Amino acid sequence: MTRNPNLPIAAVSDPIKVALLTDDPLLRAGVSSLLAQLGSIDVVDRDRAEVALWDAGTDAGKTLARFSELRSLPFPVVAVVGDVSQVGPALAAGARGVVLRDQVGPGIHAALAAVRSGLTVMDTALASSLVPSQPVRAEGAPKGRGDLTEREKQVVQLLSEGLSNKLIADRLGISDHTAKFHVNGVMMKLGSSTRTEAVVEAMRRGLVRL
Repeated sequence: MTRNPNLPIAAVSDPIKVALLTDDPLLRAGVSSLLAQLGSIDVVDRDRAEVALWDAGTDAGKTLARFSELRSLPFPVVAVVGDVSQVGPALAAGARGVVLRDQVGPGIHAALAAVRSGLTVMDTALASSLVPSQPVRAEGAPKGRGDLTEREKQVVQLLSEGLSNKLIADRLGISDHTAKFHVNGVMMKLGSSTRTEAVVEAMRRGLVRL
């Protein structure tokens, strides 16, 4: 779980204004009832929302189009996905939290509150299921688990916030070229082929601050 420092922190006592974005009437009814029971949550229209609970849907043929919609939403989103294969695409499309459809429960309140405050959230078990427990070490990578340097830990923290290489460079006061070098080093040491895989593996290893 990480926080984007550019986002304001809402008071804990303030009700969370949540837009429930789903075409599934059963999911809508079930989640609406759950949120009502939890309290401190107001289900509102999307134009009044601070955060959204967004459903990827169950129709595989429409999944890509749904993720395109996710990219255009103007507020932070907790994505509800049908299976583990959709977690990576949800994160890549900008979701700040991910939960499996059959695991939506009382903990969703904490996830929505965290995302509203600028955090990225994912269940540890879910993150672990996305990557091999012992990723293949790239040629030339350090022996063992490929421990990250302190700078690389800073970089993967910023990657978890969805920052581009340029924004990482700006945040750390380094050149774009150096930022790219560190990102590539992080991916190599974590045995990842994409930035999303690197973030998920970093979460699994406990390298991303909670």
